[in-house]
Amino acid sequence: MAGHHLILGRVEDFLTGRQIDDTHDERYLQAIARKLVLEKGYNKSQIESRCRLRVEAGEKCGLITIAFMVQIKGRVVILIHYGPGSLVTRHRPALAFGRLVAPYQVPLVVVTNGRQADILDGKTGKIINKGLDEIPARDDLEGQLTDMEFEPIDRERRQREARIVFAYEIDDSCPCDDSSCRL
Repeated sequence: MAGHHLILGRVEDFLTGRQIDDTHDERYLQAIARKLVLEKGYNKSQIESRCRLRVEAGEKCGLITIAFMVQIKGRVVILIHYGPGSLVTRHRPALAFGRLVAPYQVPLVVVTNGRQADILDGKTGKIINKGLDEIPARDDLEGQLTDMEFEPIDRERRQREARIVFAYEIDDSCPCDDSSCRL
């Protein structure tokens, strides 16, 4: 058994076709991937899953896994942070991810537990919609791309955001959690 997840067997990853462990969390992630492609119109090539983010906070360093990043025309437009349980407690670290994965602020940040979702404005952190069905479709976002802000994140802000991610996702993680690790 990996981490603290019950392994239910093996399953084919919808996006990559690779065989992966079948867990309760993975079933939610696979459903989200299917929704993005089959209902929202994104190409599989526009979706990066299990993105590893190296986070440095002063002398400390760690790796975090981000569920999905969706790109249009070479820019990350949606970051999806998955975690079981309460959504509210995941807002702040998810917004910080959106300020670390690219040299600009990711415009839309989705926090989900697989059943519920809060869609946040990446810049303000305000909830702009709720529910997995409300994740914007590719055609809608492509039409809004010219109006979206991709505000650069300066070095000092990135350092502050890295400390937030480290505190929420690494220092506070379960020792058997395999989605983050200290380096």
